[in-house]
Amino acid sequence: MTTGHKPQDRYKAVWLIFFVLGLGTLLPWNFFMTATMYFRSRLGPPQNSSAALTEVNRDLLATTSSPALKPSFLDSIFNNVMTICAMLPLLVFTCLNSFLHQRIPQALRILGSLVAILLMFGLTAVLVKVDLDPMPFFTITMVKIVIINSFGAILQGSLFGLAGLLPASYTVPIMSGQGLAGTFAAVAMICAIASGSELSQSAFGYFITACGVIVISIFCYLALPRLKFYQYYQQAKMEALGEQETKMDLIRKGDAKNGGGMPQSSTHESPSIIAILKQIWVLALSVCFVFTVTIGVFPSVTAEVQSTIARTSDWKKYFIPVSCFFVFNVFDWAGRSLTTLYMWPKKESRWLLPALVVARIVFVPLFMLCNVHPRKNLPVVFHHDAWFIIFMVLFAFSNGYLASLCMCFGPKKVKPSEAETAGAVMAFFLSLGLALGALLSFMLRAIV
Repeated sequence: MTTGHKPQDRYKAVWLIFFVLGLGTLLPWNFFMTATMYFRSRLGPPQNSSAALTEVNRDLLATTSSPALKPSFLDSIFNNVMTICAMLPLLVFTCLNSFLHQRIPQALRILGSLVAILLMFGLTAVLVKVDLDPMPFFTITMVKIVIINSFGAILQGSLFGLAGLLPASYTVPIMSGQGLAGTFAAVAMICAIASGSELSQSAFGYFITACGVIVISIFCYLALPRLKFYQYYQQAKMEALGEQETKMDLIRKGDAKNGGGMPQSSTHESPSIIAILKQIWVLALSVCFVFTVTIGVFPSVTAEVQSTIARTSDWKKYFIPVSCFFVFNVFDWAGRSLTTLYMWPKKESRWLLPALVVARIVFVPLFMLCNVHPRKNLPVVFHHDAWFIIFMVLFAFSNGYLASLCMCFGPKKVKPSEAETAGAVMAFFLSLGLALGALLSFMLRAIV
């Protein structure tokens, strides 16, 4: 190990940098999702009056569909195509990052991804002011989604790998920052509804804010190598790798003297993905299952729940933005952040954490039996809005808390020299859970 006294994280600078980087990984995409109605509005029939558009915009932001506009073909397929264009690159590039991160420098992966995402959001902001026909606009938007999620996958996998080199608590700020990103976007949605601003104005504000956050993330990452606390753990990794290489050299020399060097020298100097997976497979499958359940019902089922107490009040307009998106993101963030103060079950507990993860499947029927409309098969059991909000609080908190525990413990199950690879593998299984949840959501929504 490194010599000398272990330095302290002065002013929690490294912790805060990882928090900002976590925010930077998801805030841009959350704003992109928040502006989905803006993208769809540019694919439908044009409006003659800005006042009429503003009124329609309010309804579009408050609900998942609007009777005021008859959707075009591109409008009707937008969400499904967007899901495919987001999830496939996310899964593929997270997988590639797990295998190739040792061959591509860390700085290139992280900075390159941040710059690429920044350029895409800059282009998106510019296109708000440019008139395009629906088909070119649709095509460009889907290409941007593929690029953003491809580089976002590399960025997220690299960050979790980077955090894996530090103590377990330093995965928490990434998860917490990602949770805050969703809360930030939900608040922006509610403010846009309250202000009555046009979709194009709100969307432009989202994209410019996203660009600003990415720029801040770039500066934070550039500052990270200058901090002694981070340098200490980087040095520990290098020394661990050096000891491993020294042992390999001794083995080779011994084999050469004995005349049978080839069998032993085939041992890989770099950490083996399979060997690492054997040590962390329970946690990897756990984080995958957490997000499969979550994305399976949120927002495909939960965003279709209708208020039973609103009638003609403004609560009808705010019900989904507040009780679905805002409540989910706030309590998901709270769950992620709690692991900063308390971690239970402990890392040594082999099966209790997976058992809690599997228990979350109870939320699937609970949400499906809420007042989801339209529905064809299942009865409504939980009519009152309070039931839906209570389920959402527990659902969101358990998602953030359990996922954060899994991501913290994964890299600590292996040797320090393997921690970065373990973090990247955990990020792959997180992305796999998102993709499986997206596929599952179509079936669950059809069952209701």
